[in-house]
Amino acid sequence: MGVTATNICGSDLHMYEGRTDFEEGRVFGHENVGEVIEVGAGIDKVAVGDMVSVPFNVSCGHCRNCEHGLTSYCLAANVEGMAGGAYGFADMGGWIGGQAEYLRVPWGDFQCLRLPEDAREKQNDYVMLSDIFPTGWHAVEMSGLKAGESIVIYGAGPVGLMAALSASVKGALKVMVVDRHPDRLRLAEQVGAIAIDDSKGDPVEQVMEHTKGVGADRGAECVGYQAHDPQGNEDNAATLNKLVSSVRFTGGIGTVGVFIPEDPGAPDELAQQGKARFDFGNFWFKGQQMGNGQAPVKRYNRHLRDLIAAEKVTPSWIVSHNLPLAEAPKAYEHFDAREDGWTKVVLNPA
Repeated sequence: MGVTATNICGSDLHMYEGRTDFEEGRVFGHENVGEVIEVGAGIDKVAVGDMVSVPFNVSCGHCRNCEHGLTSYCLAANVEGMAGGAYGFADMGGWIGGQAEYLRVPWGDFQCLRLPEDAREKQNDYVMLSDIFPTGWHAVEMSGLKAGESIVIYGAGPVGLMAALSASVKGALKVMVVDRHPDRLRLAEQVGAIAIDDSKGDPVEQVMEHTKGVGADRGAECVGYQAHDPQGNEDNAATLNKLVSSVRFTGGIGTVGVFIPEDPGAPDELAQQGKARFDFGNFWFKGQQMGNGQAPVKRYNRHLRDLIAAEKVTPSWIVSHNLPLAEAPKAYEHFDAREDGWTKVVLNPA
C-alpha cells in the first residue's frame, strides 16, 4: 500500500518518550490510509488502485478470537503467548508502521476496508477510521451508554474528542469532557460537549454540579497510564479514580486509555510493575461496571465509514496540521509538548 495519510497518535507518545520497550529501527504509525499498489497471489477482494483504511489491529480473521469479532486480540499476529498485533507499536508483534511511504498489509482481504470514491477528498476524515474514531466509539460502547443518558469523558485528546463525537451521535443527553488544555476543550464544545477544566477546580465536583449531585450515567477513560494532575504529578490511577467518583451508582465506565503490564519509567515502584492504586472499594460499593481494552476496529469501521460518506459526521474537525513526512520529527516535538493548536497531526507521505 502506498501511504497517503498517516496520523501521529497520542499513544505514539508513550513510545516517543521512551516509556515502552519499542526497539530502535522500527517505524511508528498505526493510523493509516492509502492506495493499494500491489497485491499478493492470495488476494481476491482488494484490487490495485483501491483506496483503503487499514485498522491498527493486525488480525488474521481466522483464529478463535477473530471469529468472535475480537480482532484486537488476534492469536496469529503476535508471538506465542501474546494476543493482539498492531502496526508500529511496542509489544504488538513487531509489525512495521505506516509513517512511511509504503506499508505491507498482511491478510489484506480481511484487513482492508475499501473506501468510497470521495476517499481522497475526505482523506482527513477517513484516516480516523484506523484507530481513534473506532476507539472513541468503543469507549462509549463499553460504558453502556443509552440514548438520553449523560456521560463524562476524561481526556480531550483525539480519542477523547472522538468519544465525545460518538456519544453525541449515539444520542447522549449531556456530554462532559474533562481536560485542561484550552484548545482541546474548545474542540469539545464544537460538538456540543460541556468543557470541564480540571485546572480551575475539582472535576468531580464540577460533574456533580452538572448532574444535580447524582453523577454521570456513564464515563470514559481516554488518558491512560501517564495521567498527570494539573500540577504535573503523575498518577496512573488518577483518571480511573476520578471516574469512579464522577459516575453514579450502577453506572458504567469504558476504558480505552493505554495501560501496560510494566512501566520502568514510572515515578513509583507499584506503577513500574504496571499496577495502580485503584479505588476498588468505592467502585464495588457503587455497583459500577467497567469495560476495558483495545478497540476491535473492524467491529465498527464499516459503520463509521458510512456515517462519514453520508456526511453525518466529520471527524476531521480535530485536525490542526497536514504535514509532509519529512516534517514528522518537528511535529512530534510540538505534539508531545501539548503546544496550543497542535491537536491532531496528519502526515501525508505522498
